[in-house]
Amino acid sequence: MKDVLQLKRNRGTVLKKIMLALLILMSANVLFAQKQVKNIVLVHGAFADGSGWEEVYKILKKKGFNVSIVGNPNTSFPEDVAAAKRNIDRIDGQIILVGHSYGGAIITEAGNSDKVVGLVYIAAFVPDAGETLLQLVQSGPPTPNSGIEPPSADGFIWYGKAKFHSGFCADLSKEKADFLYDSQVPIAASAFGATVSKAAWKTKPSWYIVATDDQTVPIEGARFMAKRANSKVTEIKGSHAVYVSQAKAVADVIVHAANESLK
Repeated sequence: MKDVLQLKRNRGTVLKKIMLALLILMSANVLFAQKQVKNIVLVHGAFADGSGWEEVYKILKKKGFNVSIVGNPNTSFPEDVAAAKRNIDRIDGQIILVGHSYGGAIITEAGNSDKVVGLVYIAAFVPDAGETLLQLVQSGPPTPNSGIEPPSADGFIWYGKAKFHSGFCADLSKEKADFLYDSQVPIAASAFGATVSKAAWKTKPSWYIVATDDQTVPIEGARFMAKRANSKVTEIKGSHAVYVSQAKAVADVIVHAANESLK
């Protein structure tokens, strides 16, 4: 009889331990979920449109994130920032704001929203307050393989056909490069002379992806901007269009930012 009672006590103790372990695990999962930002906003740069984010978008959606892609018109810096802010304003909750190339300047300004808790720069410009993109471009060594053309008669800048594949997206197929070229959105020349009023990276955590085969943003310039912003740096072998060619690696950095930004 005593053995039966002891066996019941032991079973009860084991059951209590299992329940306690499950409660701890559930609490940890709830705490992790509370600390993980679930909203991601993606901002494209010059000579591109939102379609380039498709693979990154799919990966993030499968991981349970709410993802929004800004269709910035590239018609002026204020209008592009306004487009990003419209996306931010319609989202409930905290946001990781991601920018590629010229999109880095956009998120530096738009990222001052209280909803934005982290910034991810991908082969991007990271201007300081009062600093123009032209100053950043001219401060580094030239990129001889860049196909950026002079402004057209109506004040817009295109990326030329001859160097688009080699200079913008050398690690993509010719077919994909042709699509990106034919779908590019030119940028208003005035955007290169516009300045940021307040740099969000000064008050918010940031992450930076250096594309080591970039022929548009000089690598040393990218490293300088990332260091100045105190960004956590990841270097990925890829072209300027690294967010297209290395979508998984780029998405991994975004997920890491979402996990770490509230710690």
